[in-house]
Amino acid sequence: MSLLYALGLLLVLLTVGIALYLFTARRYQSSDSVANSYDQWTEDGILEFYWGEHIHLGHYGSPPQRKDFLAAKVDFVHEMVKWGGLDKLPRGTTLLDVGCGIGGSSRILARDYGFSVTGVTISPQQVKRAQELTPKEVDAKFLVDDAMALSFPDGSFDVVWSIEAGPHMPDKAIFAKELMRVLKPGGVLVVADWNQRDDRALPLNFWEKPVMRQLLDQWSHPAFASIEGFSELLVETGLVEGEVITADWTEQTLPSWLDTIWQGVIRPQGWLRFGLSGLIKSLREVPTLLLMRLAFGTGLCRFGMFRAVRSNSLSRSIETVQSETVQI
Repeated sequence: MSLLYALGLLLVLLTVGIALYLFTARRYQSSDSVANSYDQWTEDGILEFYWGEHIHLGHYGSPPQRKDFLAAKVDFVHEMVKWGGLDKLPRGTTLLDVGCGIGGSSRILARDYGFSVTGVTISPQQVKRAQELTPKEVDAKFLVDDAMALSFPDGSFDVVWSIEAGPHMPDKAIFAKELMRVLKPGGVLVVADWNQRDDRALPLNFWEKPVMRQLLDQWSHPAFASIEGFSELLVETGLVEGEVITADWTEQTLPSWLDTIWQGVIRPQGWLRFGLSGLIKSLREVPTLLLMRLAFGTGLCRFGMFRAVRSNSLSRSIETVQSETVQI
């Protein structure tokens, strides 16, 4: 009887979670909808409890190896540093972390590599929490700023870094221009992002369209770029020296999706800490996590890596690029 009761309770909770999933979607409306979503996630503390300081996927190696969920996220930062060649840069290098969350990556970059880091996010609550988590001796500061219109002057940073922020950007061309604009000549851009398959080559089919729609609607995403498409947008800024280097890290990051769900099973203390409302909120995210695993596992989505160097050429001024951005 106890087993039947437990199964019945689980069924009820799953039903509630699915109902919440369908009727409380966080559809993108403006930058405010993104800020509000992250403010809420930060204030309730559930995301931080299960995902730790890093609101991004983990790196499990290639081929993937069994790994602690939180350790994989730390490993991701170090692997991205190496892939981007940032480990060869001197201490004191200035770095802008665009979409910094609560500052997990920023603190690693400052503490382990000696970079002078500025993290920006559109969420005031994330900035507040990042400041609370950052020791005074760590050279990392955090500001509220909009990646679509960064407040920094042209050529402000040696490195621009961004993890999984692109899907929240309504105009990927403006996003690309802003990332390149604030780089110093010769500076390095390193981006990691969730991407959709290039549908110019292979249009989405009958089941991919509704899945993609849910992935956009549930977490306040206006659109995913493709790896190929965003690379082209970076080149079109006229500020890239040579070519944009890309890589596909879908295999290395894929275990993160099911690992996220598994955290709720192996860490039930979260249910006690956040109560019934916290449990319901957690269950609400399970369908999206499963759809993410489906999308990335079947090739509908890909995990893209991008590296570009800011051109030293003065043939096309940053002021020109800014002017074009304003007119879009």
